[in-house]
Amino acid sequence: MKLKNILIVITGVLFTHIAISQEGLPIYTDYLTDNYYLIHPSMAGAANCSKIRLTGRQQWLGQDDAPRLLTLSLNGRIGDSQSAIGGILYTDKNGYHSQTGAYVTYAHHLMFSRSEIDLNMLSFGLSAGFIQYQLDETTFLSDSPIGDPAIDGTVQNQTNLNIDFGFSYHYLDFYAHGTIKNVLKNKGVNTDIGPMNQVAQTDNLRRYLLSVGYVFNKYGSEWSYEPSVMLQYRDATKEAAIDVNAKVYKQMDFGKIWAGLSYRNSFDGAEYLTNTGSIRSQKLQQITPIVGVNYNKFMVAYNYTYQTNSLVFTNGGYHQFTLGYNFSCKRKRFECNCPAVN
Repeated sequence: MKLKNILIVITGVLFTHIAISQEGLPIYTDYLTDNYYLIHPSMAGAANCSKIRLTGRQQWLGQDDAPRLLTLSLNGRIGDSQSAIGGILYTDKNGYHSQTGAYVTYAHHLMFSRSEIDLNMLSFGLSAGFIQYQLDETTFLSDSPIGDPAIDGTVQNQTNLNIDFGFSYHYLDFYAHGTIKNVLKNKGVNTDIGPMNQVAQTDNLRRYLLSVGYVFNKYGSEWSYEPSVMLQYRDATKEAAIDVNAKVYKQMDFGKIWAGLSYRNSFDGAEYLTNTGSIRSQKLQQITPIVGVNYNKFMVAYNYTYQTNSLVFTNGGYHQFTLGYNFSCKRKRFECNCPAVN
């Protein structure tokens, strides 16, 4: 294999850090498809409808063992109370790694406004779940009589428990979410052989998320506009990234149609060696257009992620579909442009 191809493979692996299979549910841009509960547990039951969301994501079409993800989430209020529950099932496969997880969520919503007309709500959410990690080493063994003592040629499995905790604040057309994911320390199935044959396992999978946004609308207009940002920070490796998002909605007789654009940029880069012997560095950069429609109680959305870096594993993009259904809907309680709540 040529040096350039090797470097492309290495860089491609480095820049899939958002989808590393040991870190629980990967964080993509599917939260923008009316699916904030997928990353923020405090959003369980925040809306006036109970919600079911099914997502399917496929990366690098045409490549064998490319990462793929399936998620199924459900959340809603408990009767007319301020409490809510939710649940998430997912399966994520990334090459020889795979994981299956399930979360249950409890959320509580505190109202500070004098009436339901003006939205002023503080929410807290706690998710607890298990994750089963799997590493398939059955094809790792070579014909060499020496072998590698770190590889036993079996399918390794390990199940861990972890929790996510977060808050959300909605005030009229403004919102903010903060979440700590993987609060507990636990280990997956990856091991690294260090100096003196010491085995090292990463047990800090903690990740911090912060989302802020605002919905603009001219009185009486069918159009509304929602800029937002999301910051994420990984505690163990000190990696950070930002999503800069923009969405536009048009109210229709049957519901609404909407579209958006998300730009993800990492603050950390990876160095690589070119064919000329010089050292260069590049950061993760992704652009994701999103389109969707809410038809009565149904929702359908599609987003496509394109990596804009000059050195990538493949030019094939990342495709994701989201299907949704709202049920047990109550009347719209608030006079605000707040699509995640009303």
